[in-house]
Formats: sequence, structure tokens, C-alpha cells
Amino acid sequence: MTADDDFPADVEDLVQFEIRNQVAWITINNPDKGNALSSAMRDRMAGLLNGLNGRFEARAVVITATGSKLFCPGADISADQEATPRPDGAPEPIVGESRRMMLEGQLKLMPAILDCELPVIAAVNGTAAGVGAHLALCCDLVVMADHAKFIEVFARRGLVPDGLGAWILPRLVGLQKARELMLFAEDISAAEALQLGLCNRVVPAAELSAAATEWAERLASGPTRSFMLTKWLVNRSLDVDRRTLEDNEAWAVELNSRTQDAQEGVASFRERRDPIWRGF
Repeated sequence: MTADDDFPADVEDLVQFEIRNQVAWITINNPDKGNALSSAMRDRMAGLLNGLNGRFEARAVVITATGSKLFCPGADISADQEATPRPDGAPEPIVGESRRMMLEGQLKLMPAILDCELPVIAAVNGTAAGVGAHLALCCDLVVMADHAKFIEVFARRGLVPDGLGAWILPRLVGLQKARELMLFAEDISAAEALQLGLCNRVVPAAELSAAATEWAERLASGPTRSFMLTKWLVNRSLDVDRRTLEDNEAWAVELNSRTQDAQEGVASFRERRDPIWRGF
């Protein structure tokens, strides 16, 4: 269902995928590189997320990683990059190449999370730094192990934040705090992340999987189309003017009213019983 045949077997092991109880689990499993993301791993994750849209095998998603130390420290800069053929005497690199690599790489993964029709939960098992932090922060809900942390690591390396960090972080913590976190690049503990609104819940490490499972299965048994349209509205709310959002909201309500789950919600209310959500 998710074009696994497009990726070599080793990449399928580095980014594992399974569906349990209508929850799609995407697990980063690259312990030799501290769960850093190669370009192939990144592309597989984006493909998996995009492949869930318009299908019914899963109704929620969890993104997590193996081990207990690292969720994802960012991109695997040691991974070999395929060289683009160029004429003799051309400089290395050529202006525009880095921009294209960004647009065709990380800037496909983050939108795949944000635009996924299903609610996506990040189960952060360890340090999430740089692009790894943004990978988690773009998810709809974030559950952290109590020892985990976020690091806006870019300034430590003299780099500019990427992976949509400059878009997502101010929306979560405000402009002033976003500047502080990015400019000083200090560790953000799970407790501080919870206080700042970077995560929704902090649990003991041994309870992380159970906590993510409980939330994901709860979402997977809910009104999936309602969740899809709610997510769409919320993601657009800070990017459009009020009049546009009014129009978006009206269309979202119109579309949702045509779903079987919306009709079931009204019927169950009238009949004073629990609703049975089917996801369409």
C-alpha cells in the first residue's frame, strides 16, 4: 500500500512500518548512526505518510524510534549523496543545488506529516535535535519520555534552521521564545517542553509506547474524516486571513456533514447511546 518496492530492503529495515489495530507505526531504526536520517530514509517516511492518505487500513499514525537515547539527531551527513552530472569545469557546488536538495528532501517530509489526512503522534524516546526535533514538532500530538529532550542545534554548528523549523516553532511558542531557543541552541528538557507547549504529555520512558498506543488507538477508533478536516483547519488558521478561514470553515462543516460518522454522531446523541465511528 505504500510503495515499499521502491526502496531497498535495508532502507525498509532502517524505517520500519507496520499497522496494528488501525494504527500505522513508523519507526526510525538506524542505531549505527544514532537514528540520523539518510535521504533514502527521509524519502521512505514521506512516502509512507503520503501512502496512507485516501486509504482505510490505518486511521492514526505514530512516529517513533528504537532505543532509549536518541529519537533523531537530524540528517545523516555521512551518507553518500548521488552526484549530479555536470560539464567540465563546473564549480562544486553550483548555485541552486542546495536549494533544490532542500525542496526535494526535508521539505517534502515535514509537509507529508502536516498534510497527512490522519492524526500523527510523535513518541519521542530520546534526544530530538535539529531536523529530528522539527520532525516531532510537526506532528499533531507529541508524547515524550521523561529523559528525552529537544535541541535547536543549528546555531551550535553555525547553520540556519531548516526542516520547517522557522515555520513551526514560532507557532508553538511565539516569536520571542522561538528566537531564544534557536539562537542559544540550549537543551530543552521534557519538563520544559511540556511547559512551553512543545509536547502534550511526558511519561516515564517505560510507559512511552503504552501511552502513545493508548492515544493512537483512541484516535483510530474516532471520526476520522472529522479529524482530517479539523487538522486541515487548524494548520491553515495562522496562515490565512479571517475571511478566508471563515470560508474554509464553512466548507469543512459542509463536507463533514456528508460523512456517515457525522450522521452517526447526531443519531447517537438523539438516541442517547455511544457513537460507533467507522472512519468515513
